[in-house]
Amino acid sequence: MKRLAVITAVAGLGLAGSAMAVSASAQETTAPAAIAWAKCAGDDPYLANAECAQIQVPLDYGHPNGKKISVAISRVEHTDDAHYKGVLIGNPGGPGGSGLYLSGGLASWFSGVGHDEIPADYDIIGFDPRGVGASRPALTCDPHYSDPVRPDYVPHTAADEAAWLKKSKAYAQACARRFGWLLPHLRTTDAARDIDAIRSALGQRQISYYGFSYGTYLGATYGTLFPQHVRHMILDGNVDDRGVWYDAQLEQDKAFERNIKFFFGWVAKYDSVYHLGTTEAKVERAYYAMRAKAGRQAIGGEVGPDELDDTFLNAGYSTGWYEPTADVFSAYVTKGDASAITDFYENYIFSADDNGFAMYNAVQAADAPWPHSWSRWHNDAAKLYGQGYRYNTWGNVWFNAPVAFWPFQGGPKLKIKARGMTPALLVQSTLDAATPYPGGEEMHKLLPSRLVAEIGGKTHANTLNGNACLDDKVAAYLTTGALPKDKPGNGPDATCQALPDPVPSGAAAKASARSSAGSVTPRVPARPLIGRP
Repeated sequence: MKRLAVITAVAGLGLAGSAMAVSASAQETTAPAAIAWAKCAGDDPYLANAECAQIQVPLDYGHPNGKKISVAISRVEHTDDAHYKGVLIGNPGGPGGSGLYLSGGLASWFSGVGHDEIPADYDIIGFDPRGVGASRPALTCDPHYSDPVRPDYVPHTAADEAAWLKKSKAYAQACARRFGWLLPHLRTTDAARDIDAIRSALGQRQISYYGFSYGTYLGATYGTLFPQHVRHMILDGNVDDRGVWYDAQLEQDKAFERNIKFFFGWVAKYDSVYHLGTTEAKVERAYYAMRAKAGRQAIGGEVGPDELDDTFLNAGYSTGWYEPTADVFSAYVTKGDASAITDFYENYIFSADDNGFAMYNAVQAADAPWPHSWSRWHNDAAKLYGQGYRYNTWGNVWFNAPVAFWPFQGGPKLKIKARGMTPALLVQSTLDAATPYPGGEEMHKLLPSRLVAEIGGKTHANTLNGNACLDDKVAAYLTTGALPKDKPGNGPDATCQALPDPVPSGAAAKASARSSAGSVTPRVPARPLIGRP
């Protein structure tokens, strides 16, 4: 779906405790073995009160007695025995996103929006899907692939495009050389079967599941394979199953163009603070002038046009990133403060960890067929770019291009149809760029479900982020099973209005005015940007 603009996963988080065996069958439950829970390694604050373990699962569920790999799991236990409701397993998206932190993360976010009853009633389980993070092995292909400064995403000549093709092919070859034995077993169906292995290991007949972004597709896959094992399912920021996965990129290109223009318009509205132009068009010109300048000489020797696009991409994902992004934009353009951009990029965007990018490509390559001919990729991108979708189109191409050179053709794509599953609660923001709104209605069509639309919402996967209308519905569903009344058709069964866009604080404006040469300290959102598809 989309490149990982913000690194929120915990890198290198080792887990103590010995592994245990779980049922190899995709459909059977075995008596649970004792999980060797231990204190979580590392310093992630979301795991401070959690315990961690590894469980063994088959590499190939078609050969359950063959080679094993391990999946890292974490747990924050319930505190109210009288109202215990089982386990709630979370996934933040990706594919390739580490979800180990979600045991404490979901507990913290529910409490933060006034619903302490959820962590009180549930054992909340986080996990790193196979190949991700603390699971073993963790896929990595070329740790230096994304090092700055990379060639411009936008190919201005045939030679520029050939350079990216060479780079993409070399990456795919590195993946095949290092982990060719693992790559065919990284389908979403494999991860779903791992979730059922976790359920079995925990001794649970059913699970509740909370998936964001790609995690909605993982949840729908689980519901398709194991409909009777679902107690509750919340899917926020739903993948459009019709686009898995190539066509989904093209729809994103259109949606991110729209949303980056929303950001430019917001900056223009507060020109008295940012001084970048009084209209959306003027701010957009300021951005592309800055980008062109970075193409001639990287900002601070580190941030070229690609790195700049990646930095600003967050504003297309979430309005929570409007202020910090506008702060560094203004500091550079109006004051020449290169450190504002480079510090922001180093601290919040760049990661030397290749795992997320490797898994993103590996899962999507395995899940479904992609175009055989590069001319299809090129022509689709060139057409969109020529139609004015220029912000994200070529960046999206190169983020996915290694798949064009994968050592095997993926698929067949799973047919999503969770017949007999308890109705899921679906949430979709109408102006979500990463998973555009039609995906919510399509998932509503495929699953027994109710759909809640956040009208005017520009933030991706926006539950547990302060919109009480959404958050209260999620909590009520997990507490009592309450769902909105089912309305005919695939449209929303209930709606919530999005919260207003942020307003720059006066204190921040004054601090910016006093700052001359020093770098800006951005006010990043307290909650990590999750569900990055």
